[in-house]
Amino acid sequence: MAPEQEAGRLAGQCVGILAGGGPLPGQVARAVTQAGGQVFIVGFQGFAEPDVIGSWPHRMIRLAAAGEILSALHEHGCRDLVLIGPVRRPSLVNLRPDATGARILARIGKALFAGDDGLLGAIVRVLGEEGFTIRGAHEYLAGSIARQGAMGRHMPDKVALADMELGRRVVRQLGVLDIGQGCVVQGGLVLAVEALEGTDRMLGRVGALRQPDRPGGVLVKMAKPGQERRADLPTIGPRTVSGAVAAGLRGIAIEAGATLMTDPAACIAMADEAGLFLTGFAGGDVKTT
Repeated sequence: MAPEQEAGRLAGQCVGILAGGGPLPGQVARAVTQAGGQVFIVGFQGFAEPDVIGSWPHRMIRLAAAGEILSALHEHGCRDLVLIGPVRRPSLVNLRPDATGARILARIGKALFAGDDGLLGAIVRVLGEEGFTIRGAHEYLAGSIARQGAMGRHMPDKVALADMELGRRVVRQLGVLDIGQGCVVQGGLVLAVEALEGTDRMLGRVGALRQPDRPGGVLVKMAKPGQERRADLPTIGPRTVSGAVAAGLRGIAIEAGATLMTDPAACIAMADEAGLFLTGFAGGDVKTT
């Protein structure tokens, strides 16, 4: 959507942001207000960062206090919602839902015990049934979406391209099983796959697995097949690049058009300085020639 069209759509509207951790909730809020809209942020206690969301109208609310969350959103006239920022999946023992939360959990049903995408898809469905329109963060952050091809000075060679293709096939299978969105491949060997721990922790254990007789590995991240893209697009940021450098990787490959970068300029500058390639690939096979 063109900027002037977006401004016209948002004029006078209040977009509700359900905020987890990281910088993206603030970036979405800034984009909405710059386009002429208003925001109200529900920051999930223990996850949302006060320094990130504090510049906009907000309320910190416990994750399972659904009644309070819905009331706050309705009170501020929010009809469009954005779910953005990582939230660790709590145990059922620690949820302590209020009455509305218990009702919503019952409607979510078995998806509560599914993978992240299954659960997020159910949450999006239930929020739609509550009268909200769920928007993807990428609808507001067009400049943060990974583009196809090299984004910095460095390019993958044939070995790296082969690792990217293997990584793409591995992550695709992980996605079919709703497990994770990333893996690390080095010289045809899969060093690690991402599960519940997330990308940063996966990278934290890759350094000890690196094979000294092969070129450095490649981090591959992509969306799951059929993923609910309004809730959990793959995301990288400067911390990801730093983790890749610390793990001795030679590059990062992310799905173009389906991966958010929390700070594209910083990611590219860090990768260039460290000698890493940062490249976006189409959702199909990686071209190895």
